[in-house]
Amino acid sequence: MTTVLERHFKIAARGSSVGREVRGGVVTFLTMAYIIVLNPIILAGVPDADGNFLGGGSEPGSGFTTIAACTALAAGVLSILMGAVANFPLAIATGLGLNAFVAYSVASQMTWADAMGLVVIEGLVILLLVLTGFRKAVFDAVPAQLKTAIAVGIGLFITLIGLVDAGFVRTTGNAAPPIGLGIGGELAGWPVLVFCLGLLLMIALHARGVPGAILIGILATTVLAGVVQAITDTPGGGGDPTSKGWNLNVPSLPDTIVQTPDFSLLGQFSLLGSFERVGVVAASLLVFTLLLADFFDTMGTMTAIGAEAGLNDEGGSPEGAQRILVVDSIAAAAGGAAGVSSNTSYIESAAGVGDGARTGLASIVTGVLFLLATFFAPLVQHIPNEAAVPALVLVGFLMMSQVTGISWDDPDIAIPAFLTIVLMPFTYSITAGIGAGFIAWVVLRVTRGRIASIHPLMWVVTALFVIYFAIDPITRWLT
Repeated sequence: MTTVLERHFKIAARGSSVGREVRGGVVTFLTMAYIIVLNPIILAGVPDADGNFLGGGSEPGSGFTTIAACTALAAGVLSILMGAVANFPLAIATGLGLNAFVAYSVASQMTWADAMGLVVIEGLVILLLVLTGFRKAVFDAVPAQLKTAIAVGIGLFITLIGLVDAGFVRTTGNAAPPIGLGIGGELAGWPVLVFCLGLLLMIALHARGVPGAILIGILATTVLAGVVQAITDTPGGGGDPTSKGWNLNVPSLPDTIVQTPDFSLLGQFSLLGSFERVGVVAASLLVFTLLLADFFDTMGTMTAIGAEAGLNDEGGSPEGAQRILVVDSIAAAAGGAAGVSSNTSYIESAAGVGDGARTGLASIVTGVLFLLATFFAPLVQHIPNEAAVPALVLVGFLMMSQVTGISWDDPDIAIPAFLTIVLMPFTYSITAGIGAGFIAWVVLRVTRGRIASIHPLMWVVTALFVIYFAIDPITRWLT
């Protein structure tokens, strides 16, 4: 068995071991498992244009368990596909941000089946771009130092995600400052204390070179959270930024360990219904918006993961980039076909890479755990965010270390790199950061008389990003 695994995954050649790959896959799953709960929260609470809720029923949240099961199923199958085909430590699940766009901006204009049909179309279009070599060509056309900036920006982005999800950083509700430390400038609540202790433990373990530092930290912090909850009986926060409760899951022993999953959402999509409902122009613009976000989110994610794992070539491209892009494109369409919104590569995979994962075996482990989660959803739902997100902060540090690879004394690259890095966390969007960096890079090349150095595809992509940022006035003008 070991020989077969080595021959396919090249585990030893990449400086890893089966144990490290399994451990890394588990860590990635633990940092991504929140999507099983968060995706239903986003999708099940919003009615479509006809007033229906995804998953059936006439009440918000009525399809929660169905969406959760299908979310885990899609993530499991697609993560396994990524590991087996691309041999890359990158897991896949429903894309955050994309699911909110589908729920609030797409489904509000049509039925849920129509909205998922648009997601399928977007996935098929992006797959066509991959198979024709266009997506890979665009990726290769991006300057290497901009790719480095993308990785650094994502590191800051996931750090902010971890801090916000833990309640360490919160919105203030004020114009200045819009975010701040805890509540009113003070850390408040037992969950934040659990996060802080978990983060300190993880940092200490990592600094001492303890194998499995991230996984040990998550498990130990989960136990700590359970003890704290048993003593304090702290309630859930319910999404309130001023709450001192748990952000998402309240740690407790589940009443039910195993439940039969409901996969009735599979195949619930209408491929062309949206065009009949809102018209060809409006539907096409929605597909374009979905496509552009998906296109560059994945580019940034796989660059960052490849850099952290040491799998990128001198040009900053990951090993097997074409296969990665093919699987990711299939995932976009498959997510719509499964009724749970577009699936995409997850930057949380960096947590597993930070714990030693270097091959697709880790992604297969993550995928298998997602498949098991379709039956063991009650267990997954009882790991609090505060126990898992310290891993995102630590991995953010690891990714930030790449910032030394950027030539800060060259304004042609330094300014675009700076915009790329800061706008990802400040806008909560990988795509916005990449777009701003690309536009700035082209503008600086033009103004400094270096037009000849601009790859033709960079002109095309920059023009598309201009359209992306101006999509609202363009939509108003065309419709």
